Amino acid sequence: MDGRTAGWGSGLLGVIIFSGSLPATRVAVGGFSPLFLTSARAVIAAIIGILLLAALRQKRPEHRDVVPLCIVALGVVIGFPLLTALALQHITSAHSIVFIGLLPLATAFFGVLRGGERPRPAFWLFSGVGSLSVVLFALTHGGEASLIGDLLMLAAILACGLGYAEGATLSRRLGGWQVISWALVVSLPLMALLAAVSLPQTWSGITGAQWASLGYVSLFSMLIGFVFWYRGLALGGIAGVGQLQLLQPFFGLALAALLLGEPVAWSMMIVTALVVGCVAGAKRFAG
Repeated sequence: MDGRTAGWGSGLLGVIIFSGSLPATRVAVGGFSPLFLTSARAVIAAIIGILLLAALRQKRPEHRDVVPLCIVALGVVIGFPLLTALALQHITSAHSIVFIGLLPLATAFFGVLRGGERPRPAFWLFSGVGSLSVVLFALTHGGEASLIGDLLMLAAILACGLGYAEGATLSRRLGGWQVISWALVVSLPLMALLAAVSLPQTWSGITGAQWASLGYVSLFSMLIGFVFWYRGLALGGIAGVGQLQLLQPFFGLALAALLLGEPVAWSMMIVTALVVGCVAGAKRFAG
């Protein structure tokens, strides 16, 4: 198996893991505040990351890696989790998952800026059609939409795209799991402080499902998923493998319907199918 094929396989595993993030976050914010959920998941993942780094005796990042690691931390450790948790107080997880269709375009854009990639013009056409379909859906599907929730999700997508591209570029030198682990270490002091000041006033009303959701977003969404995702982006290319995120709405919508009992309109499925159909063309012209 060549590097690019391995990258696509690893990236797909990352997407499957990430597909449970928004439904799990939707459940978790029923028992935890968005600030506590964001900080607690980072603290838990950081502790595991520190143990891994110490057990495998990983070298500390070089001085030139500090700024990129801070960008990764701001994008995927703090920005995306916090903004999505806030958004999910206004919209359903099924509605928010459709915004994931914008992530490939955001990731490719930052891959050009930060990763030096140069996809061919046709790539932008396919990626743009998929993203435009999502935007039009969000603007016209007023029944389940919320302006505040939609704007928070758009901001989350931009933060995540930057964090993905920056982390993928850094992974080519440090390795995928090392990048997310060090980014968690960088953010640990701030996130531990935020967790301490945002502790729930009472723990008695928190359900088992909410605790399980916190565990999922801490272990899988914040750490394990990135092991596969950053490896996939580094091996297969940021812009190309990033298009696999167009598959994420399928997995996420299914989870929202099966686990949360949320209604999934046919219009959602049609839009999702359209943006997923763009992945083949975008892959071909990714460069």
